[in-house]
Amino acid sequence: MSDTPVSEMTFEDAMRELEAVVDQLEQGDVALDASIALYERGAALKKRCEEELKRAEEKVAAITLDAEGNPTGTKPAEGL
Repeated sequence: MSDTPVSEMTFEDAMRELEAVVDQLEQGDVALDASIALYERGAALKKRCEEELKRAEEKVAAITLDAEGNPTGTKPAEGL
C-alpha cells in the first residue's frame, strides 16, 4: 500500500493500487485486521477513481463543436 493520501492520487495511481489491493484480498492469506484495512483502502480508492472518471466525463461533455464537428473550446460546466 502506498503512503500517498488517496485524495492526492491520480486516477492511474489509484487504479493501480486498487488492483493490488484486490489481488491481496483475493489471495486470502492476509490477517483479518490487515484485510479490513485493505478493504477500507480499496473502498476509498474506488471512490477516488469514480470521482476522477466523473470529472473527466464532465470535461468531455463541456467540449463545444462547430458546425463541422470540430472542437472549438469548452463551455463552463454547471457547478464548477
